[in-house]
Order: sequence, then C-alpha cells, then structure tokens
Amino acid sequence: MNKVTNWDDISFIISSRYRCKILKELKNPKTPSQLSNTLSINKTHISRALTELIDKKLINCLTPNHRKGRLYVISNYGIKVLEKSLTFTNNKEALRNN
Repeated sequence: MNKVTNWDDISFIISSRYRCKILKELKNPKTPSQLSNTLSINKTHISRALTELIDKKLINCLTPNHRKGRLYVISNYGIKVLEKSLTFTNNKEALRNN
C-alpha cells in the first residue's frame, strides 16, 4: 500500500463484516438504498459504515452535493486495503476448515 501498509485500515476493515461487504459491493457506484437492498443490511448501518469509510478515504462520494441518492464507489486506496484485508480473512477461513 503506497510503500507503507496501513495496518490500522486493514484491521478496521476486517473487524466489521458490514464494512467489508460494503467495500466489496462498491466496485460499481451505488446509493445507500441500493446497498441496503443488495446486502440486506439496515440503512442506518449502511449510513454509519459509509461515513466511517469516507473518513478513512476508502470510498469516494461521486455526488456530494446531492442530498438524496448519493453515489458511492470504492477508492483506489480502498481497493488496495480490501485486497490485503481479504488475504487475511481468506487465511482465517482456511485455518477454520483444517
């Protein structure tokens, strides 16, 4: 990750299945309502997670001036952190299966 791995951000992602699911889903722009419907997660949890992910620069809001129907997408940095996070979660699953 840009020469220095930000372990805090990786830990931030793997500590919440909501954040991880949302990041995976934001490879294409989506609104909070679309995320809520697709992931079957309450909009309140979606909104909280989106705010946290924006604060960490893991996602971008493509329409920040809109009050409703804002579109969000994963940032380049978010992609790198997600990829690194998935290697940890996949290793964790492999250990459980053995």
